[in-house]
Amino acid sequence: MSLVVRARRVVLPDGERAAAVHTVDGRITAVTDFEDAPGSAHTLADDEVLLPGLVDSHVHVNEPGRTEWEGFASATRAAVAGGVTTIVDMPLNSIPPTVSVEALHVKRQVAKSQVAADVAFWGGAVPGNVGQLRPLHEAGVAGVKCFLLDSGVPEFPPLDDAGLRAALAELATFDGLLIAHAEDAAVIAAAPPPAGPSYARFLASRPGAAEESAIARLVAAVRDTGGRVHVVHLADADALPLLRTARAEGVRITAETCPHYLTFAAEEVPDGATSFKCCPPIREAAHREALWEALVAGDIDLVVSDHSPCTPDLKRLDVGDFGQAWGGIASLQVTLPVVWTGARARGIGLAAVVRWMAEAPARLAGLPGKGAIAVGKDADLVAFAPEERWTVGKLEHRNPVTPYAGSDLVGAVRRTWLRGEPADGTARGRLLGRGNP
Repeated sequence: MSLVVRARRVVLPDGERAAAVHTVDGRITAVTDFEDAPGSAHTLADDEVLLPGLVDSHVHVNEPGRTEWEGFASATRAAVAGGVTTIVDMPLNSIPPTVSVEALHVKRQVAKSQVAADVAFWGGAVPGNVGQLRPLHEAGVAGVKCFLLDSGVPEFPPLDDAGLRAALAELATFDGLLIAHAEDAAVIAAAPPPAGPSYARFLASRPGAAEESAIARLVAAVRDTGGRVHVVHLADADALPLLRTARAEGVRITAETCPHYLTFAAEEVPDGATSFKCCPPIREAAHREALWEALVAGDIDLVVSDHSPCTPDLKRLDVGDFGQAWGGIASLQVTLPVVWTGARARGIGLAAVVRWMAEAPARLAGLPGKGAIAVGKDADLVAFAPEERWTVGKLEHRNPVTPYAGSDLVGAVRRTWLRGEPADGTARGRLLGRGNP
């Protein structure tokens, strides 16, 4: 099976230009001049740009166990509708959590016949499972995730400092990756608890100091063990100097942020609007702008959704109580236009967006066949109209609650191909292991 797609604008690893992308049996075999294409080639419209399929390395699918929150079928349909051709599933919120090889097998068995995008998996590091970290690595997980405070679900408890160091020391023996939810439990315990509809009170309950303290602990542990770590969903820009200093010293630490931290600002979140609740919280506009600057400077490596949906009742929209509501934002289908809307407004081009949302997540998750339009890569392609304006309405997510509802965005996904075939929601995705070519 062969497919050729050509466009006047194609985002390639070495820049943007007119090109024809040739594929055979799901792999890219050549990238040639625009004119060097057969008559059967699919030619993009003049207002479309050809992008590589995005890789979202932070998705909570929640299946099995909490499938009513999302599920592999609905999550992957939402992904391909938004130009995301590969997701990496988080180990928690499903039951069982992915903290053993047996649990990984359960999740793969559930997922295998229903995914519309390609899916890889994170394992988990929890108290008492150090002996499972190498087997999980050998079974193909991208790395293992830990929490440094209560995760919100009892079956995925956090690591204390001794547990963190034990996990990093074990991972260092085979160069495994630890990804960490970095908030300090002691700092949060000393803050006023969240209660009622006040967003300001919720924000005060999870101060930026909690992120800074936890990241400092991670840096110290990595320095002492020789491991490597990735900080998920960075919201506090005041932690950036810690990351810069550590990286300058050779500490192997990377970081991501999320569309909601790049889009919203605490000053603009209405009281009672619990669809905006996430942890760490959306902070003030100054943090938002500093996160954009850090992305441009290379101090933050990637942008991923942290798609963390739940059923509408758990969001407590009926009472608007930030203390009671589940913390998580559903955004998988809209990540590309959301980030592009913000990038475009700041004069940032599509090449940077592709670097943050395709190349870097693929590299983090150890997926060499993903993340770029280049010979040998999977033929995961997206026709994107960067000037089309639209309003967020019904999405493919299982549950409709999202703070993006009704948002006016710029940039629309017109068509997606997964390994050279139309990604139309059909269950043609594959399950991937780390290192898949």
